[in-house]
Amino acid sequence: MKVLIIDDSALARRVLKNILANASYDVIEAEDGITGIEKYFLEKPDVVFLDLTMEGLKGIDVLRKIREMDKNSKIIVATADIQAATKEEVLREGAIGFVNKPFSPEKVMDELKKVKNGG
Repeated sequence: MKVLIIDDSALARRVLKNILANASYDVIEAEDGITGIEKYFLEKPDVVFLDLTMEGLKGIDVLRKIREMDKNSKIIVATADIQAATKEEVLREGAIGFVNKPFSPEKVMDELKKVKNGG
């Protein structure tokens, strides 16, 4: 399974990549929203982990863009924002999952399991 991580934090990408690589996922990284959108369409990943707070194009806009172009995209929002309103908004916009930073390997794997099992 191919996973794209879109996050402007090199540390967050590295932590998440390690969790995913240890579980034998093929991981692609993008350090900003524009690059993430480009890599999504070039690489056609099975799942995207998307940060909300990034310089330039915000995560919510990246989510909308990818969903606009691919209604079947599977996007898990990965953020330090723990507000219920934020979670509700991203799920309403089409995200299929939500994980909080700092990442817990168990939570990351639980969200991926939901994707594999159809949501």
